[in-house]
Amino acid sequence: MQNIRNFVIIAHIDHGKSTLADRLLEVTGTVPPHKMKAQYLDQLELERERGITIKMAPVRMSYKNYVLNLIDTPGHSDFSYEVSRSLKAVEGAVLLVDATQGVQAQTLANFHNAKKANLTIIGAVNKIDMAADDQIESSLRDLADLLETSEDKLLKVSGKTGEGVEELLEKVIQEVPPPKNIQGNAALVFSSLYDEHKGVVAFVRVFGGEFSGQANAQLLGTKTSFKIKEVGHFKPELKAEDTISEGEIGYIATGIKNPDSVKVGDTIGPSSGGAPLVGFQVPSPVVFVSLYPDEGDDYEDFKTALYKLRLHDSSFSIASTVSEALGRGFQCGFLGRLHFEIVAQRLDREFNIKVVNSFPSVAYKVKLSKGEWVVIDNPKDFPDDYAEVMEPIVKVTILSPLNHLGSVLKLKETFRLSNIRTETRGERIIVTADLPLSDLISDFDDRLKSVSSGFASFSYEFLDYQKSKVKRLDILVAEEIVPGLSRVVYEGDLELVARKTVERLKDLLPRQQFSQAIQASVSGRIVARETIPAMKKALGDFGKNGGDRTRKMKLWKKQKEGKKKLKAMGRVTVSPQVFKELLKR
Repeated sequence: MQNIRNFVIIAHIDHGKSTLADRLLEVTGTVPPHKMKAQYLDQLELERERGITIKMAPVRMSYKNYVLNLIDTPGHSDFSYEVSRSLKAVEGAVLLVDATQGVQAQTLANFHNAKKANLTIIGAVNKIDMAADDQIESSLRDLADLLETSEDKLLKVSGKTGEGVEELLEKVIQEVPPPKNIQGNAALVFSSLYDEHKGVVAFVRVFGGEFSGQANAQLLGTKTSFKIKEVGHFKPELKAEDTISEGEIGYIATGIKNPDSVKVGDTIGPSSGGAPLVGFQVPSPVVFVSLYPDEGDDYEDFKTALYKLRLHDSSFSIASTVSEALGRGFQCGFLGRLHFEIVAQRLDREFNIKVVNSFPSVAYKVKLSKGEWVVIDNPKDFPDDYAEVMEPIVKVTILSPLNHLGSVLKLKETFRLSNIRTETRGERIIVTADLPLSDLISDFDDRLKSVSSGFASFSYEFLDYQKSKVKRLDILVAEEIVPGLSRVVYEGDLELVARKTVERLKDLLPRQQFSQAIQASVSGRIVARETIPAMKKALGDFGKNGGDRTRKMKLWKKQKEGKKKLKAMGRVTVSPQVFKELLKR
C-alpha cells in the first residue's frame, strides 16, 4: 500500500480539470496516443458539448512504480454531491485555479470541503499558457492566501501544453500520504452504474481486506447479500482483475438487477458480520419538475428512457403523475436547475424524446388547517388554506470583483436575500447571504452574471426550512387552468408575477380564430388579466365602393357565430418554448 496514492482534482467549473486529466493520462501512458481524445474521461456527449463534467470519473494510472488513482470531479454547484462523495475515497486533492479567472466561488466551497475531509491539498494554477504574467501572479497570490501557504509551494501548470504536469505528479507522490488499512473486509460505495449483464456495478474504495470474483458479499446498510460477478480497476475503461485489495479504488460487479438496492454511501463487506464504514449523506432532490412526453404516444418509451437514465444517475427521483391536458407523465426531483436541464437534454439526444415540463418547484412543509404537517413538492397540490408553511433556505456565497459590489447587492431588490455579510479578500469581495431556494432556481445565476458583466460566481449549500408566506398562482387560458403553469409564489411578489406572466403569455402565445382570455388566479380570485384578440379574416372584395352594407353585416355575423363555436370547442396548448421563456425573470 505504500506505493498507492489516491487523489481528486477539484476546481470551479471550466477551470480545466478534464484537460489536465488528459495530460496526466498521456504522461503516465494510461491511454495510448492513437486512442487519445479531448476530455477523455468525460464519456457523455453532453459533457463534451457543454465542456463540463457531470459524472465523476475514476482512473488508475501507473507512474514510476507508483499506483495513482485519480478521480476527475464536476465543478458546478448542482453536482457538488459528486465531489463530496469522491473526497471520502481519497487522501489528497489538487485544488486547481484558472490563471485567467483566479479563485472563484466553487474554489472556496471545494477547498472548505477538502479541508473538512482532512485531505492533503496541493494548490496549482492552470492555463498559464493563456494568461498574462500579472494574471498568473494575481492567481498565485489569491490561492496562496486561501491555502495559507507561500507562493513558491504552488505549482504552475498548463493542461493544454503539458507544462508542469510531471512536477504535479511528483508532488502528489511526495505529499499525498499512502492509504491506511483497517481490520476486516470493507469497501465504501461512492458511485455506481448499471450494466445489462453485470447488474449494478459499484465504484468502491477498499478500506480493508480484499474482494474477488465469485466470492459471497453483503451490502451492510441494506443487508442485501450477493455473489460478486467481477472485480477490477478503471483503466479508464473497466478492466477485470482477480482481486482488488486494501487502499485501492476499483469496481465490484454485484449482479444485482434492482439499482435501489445498491445505495451510494453503503459498505460492501463479508457475507456475515462486518461493520459499516462511516458513509456520507445521500443528497435529497431539491428542485421538482413534472415532465410529460411531447407526443402522448411516446409515454411507454419515455418511461423506459427515464428509468434507464436513473440507473446511471440515482440522484434524481421519479413518481408518476397525471394531467388532464398533458396526459401521463412523471414528477421528477433533481439536485438543481442544471441537473434538470441535463436530464431533459439527454432524453432528447439519447432517446429522441422531447418533453413538456412544468415550472420548477421546491418542496414546502405545510401545516394544514387540522394541524397535520405534509411535504408538498407539486404546486397543483398546494392548498388554498393552510395554518403555516415552511420553505427551504440556502446559503449563497458570491465572489465578485470589488467594483461590482454595488450591482451585486442591488439583487436584493429582485431576490429575497437576507442576512447579508461581506468580506474583502484582495481585490475581490465575498458576499454571503441567505436566500429561499425558490428564488435561486428562478434565474438567479443569469441575473448575477448580467449585473456583474460575467465576473461574479457563486456556490450554495442547503441551510434549513424557514417560515414563509406563499400562495398558489394558477394561470387560465381560454377559461381553462393550464397544467404546469401553476406555481407557488411569495405573497409579496404575487401581483407582479401574475401581471408579468399574463403579459408575457399574451406576447408568446399565437393568435387563434377566437379570442383568448389569459387570467391569473389566486384562491379563486382573478388578480390579473389580458386578452389575445381573434385573428381577423378579410371578407373579400366588395368592389370600388365597398359593396352592399347588409351583405357585409351578414358575413360578419356568420363569422362571429363561427368564432363563438370555435371558442367553445377550442383548447390552447402551451409549447415547451413558451414554458422556457416564462422561466426567465
